[in-house]
Amino acid sequence: MAKKETKPTIGEPLDRKNAAEDNAVQDRKTVLTPKRLETVVAILLGITTLLSAWASWIGHLHGGIQSINFTKSNNTASQGTSEYNLGMQLYLADYMAWNTAKDYYYELELAKVDGDQKKIDLLNKKIKSFEEQNASEILSEAVKWMEKNNEDNPFKMPGLSEKYFESAQATVNESQEQLEEGKRDNAKGDSYLLVTVIYSLTLFLLGIVNTFKDMRNKKVVLSIAIVFLVFGFIYMCTIPLPTGFENMNFFEFNK
Repeated sequence: MAKKETKPTIGEPLDRKNAAEDNAVQDRKTVLTPKRLETVVAILLGITTLLSAWASWIGHLHGGIQSINFTKSNNTASQGTSEYNLGMQLYLADYMAWNTAKDYYYELELAKVDGDQKKIDLLNKKIKSFEEQNASEILSEAVKWMEKNNEDNPFKMPGLSEKYFESAQATVNESQEQLEEGKRDNAKGDSYLLVTVIYSLTLFLLGIVNTFKDMRNKKVVLSIAIVFLVFGFIYMCTIPLPTGFENMNFFEFNK
């Protein structure tokens, strides 16, 4: 007796083996399969974590150098104030010395009028000895200028007052330069902090990629995360490394 052929009825499932083969072929045609996506996300998570740690470390180094520069600036400014006070004291001492010396110069002029050579020689020696013991180099230079230009007061010399405070001004300028350097390090540290924020956002997006069921949504979130990662990396490369950080050598940097 011949066997009766059976025909598939409506609603009966198709051959599971054929369906599995069709899915395998479709997966091979798809560039970013779910498994590949998980691998990509894992790799990007690792890269972002390392970059975030690097940015955080460099930011802390900038913060440390900033504190050092601010401390140096404060100490140098204090030194400049001390030098300014010393300059003022030297100015007053020279002014008092000149008030005494000008009496000798007055007597010298009288001796020249009288033609008393012995008194002239004596007063010249007295003036020279007094200036050597009481006048600073600045006042001595001003006195030479006075005699050369037939003036009656060495303090009329142009720029004389500034000479007493040249050292103090140089120290204050150095303090200001250190302060500006500290400000620049502070700005660089803030920039690296912003980079860590961008990387944190990237980590968040990568962490939620696999929570979506729809593959299209996963790709969209992954694409946004990659954009943030690339932007953060490019921005980080534009920020200078700390002063003295040569050849990426931390141990050399800390010597």
